[in-house]
Amino acid sequence: MRYPGNRRFNTYVGYHKMKYGSRLQKIVIDAGFTCPNRDGTVATGGCTYCNNDAFHPSYSTPDKSITLQLEEGIEFHKRRYRTAEKYLAYFQPYSNTNASLDILIRLYGEALRHPMVAGLVIGTRPDCVDDEKLKYLSDIAKEKVVVVEYGIESVYNKTLERINRGHTFEQASEAIFKTASFGLDQGAHFILGLPGETPEMMMAVADEINRLPLQSVKFHQLQIVTGTAMEKDYSDNPQDFYRFGLEEYIDFFIDILERLRPDVYIERFAGEMPPRFVKDNPWGFVRNVELIRMLEKRLEERDTFQARLFGQ
Repeated sequence: MRYPGNRRFNTYVGYHKMKYGSRLQKIVIDAGFTCPNRDGTVATGGCTYCNNDAFHPSYSTPDKSITLQLEEGIEFHKRRYRTAEKYLAYFQPYSNTNASLDILIRLYGEALRHPMVAGLVIGTRPDCVDDEKLKYLSDIAKEKVVVVEYGIESVYNKTLERINRGHTFEQASEAIFKTASFGLDQGAHFILGLPGETPEMMMAVADEINRLPLQSVKFHQLQIVTGTAMEKDYSDNPQDFYRFGLEEYIDFFIDILERLRPDVYIERFAGEMPPRFVKDNPWGFVRNVELIRMLEKRLEERDTFQARLFGQ
C-alpha cells in the first residue's frame, strides 16, 4: 500500500497539501502560559522530563509580542522551507489554553490578524479545556485552520503519576472525545521509553490511538534532559528505563506503525534537541531529516507500511 507522495505512511505535511493545497509551516509562539502541574493547581514542579528551553527556537520568547515572534519566525523559516506559502501560529510551550477565555481571545486574535497566518495549532493538556473554550475554537475553525494538540505521553496512569503529569489517561480520552464533538481537528503527543514501561507495554499505544478520534499523532523517543527531575530519576533508577538503540527504535516504531489506522497522520516519529541539553543520548546527534530517511529505507527493506496489521 502507498500513501500520498508514494510514501509508506501518512505524512502530516502531505495532509496539509491535500487539505489546504500547500505546505503550512508552524511558527512557535511563546505566549507566557504555565501549566496546572507547575502553578499548584494540580501539582508543582511540572513534568519530570520537561525543559522547554531544549526545544525553544531563539525567536520565540515571551518578552516579545506575538506579532514580533511571528515576523521573526517567518523570516527564519523562509530560508528552510521555501515552499511554505502560509503559516500556522503554534502556541507550543506549556499549556496554551490555561487561561480565561478573554485572554485566549486576545492572544489568538493577535496571531490570526497576521496576513500570513492561516490558522492556529494549540498545544495544551486535557485538563485545560472546557466547552466554552472549545466552542470558541470551533467558531474560528469555520474560517481558519485550528488544531488542538494534546500532550498525553503515556497510556498508563502509573507512568503519568511518576512523571508528574497531574492527569490520567481517562481524562485525556474524555477531552479528545469532547474536542471531536465540536468538530475540531486534533493531534496527540506520546513519549516512547518512559520509566517503568517495557516495549511490550509501549506497543499498547497503537490500540489506544486507534480508538480515539485523532487526526494526527506525534511520537518522541525519551531523551534525558539535563537539569530535569527525570535526570535524577534516571541516575537513581537506570534499571527502570528501556533505552532504545537507533536501529532498534526505528524497527519498534514500524511495529507500531503497522498497527495504526490508515487515516492517522504521522507528524513526527522521533525528536532531536541541541546536544548541550541531552544528558544521555545513545544515538548521538541525528537530525530529523536523516531519521525520516532511515525510517523510509527500513520500511522498504521490510516491505511494509502503515496499517498493514490494522484490525488483525
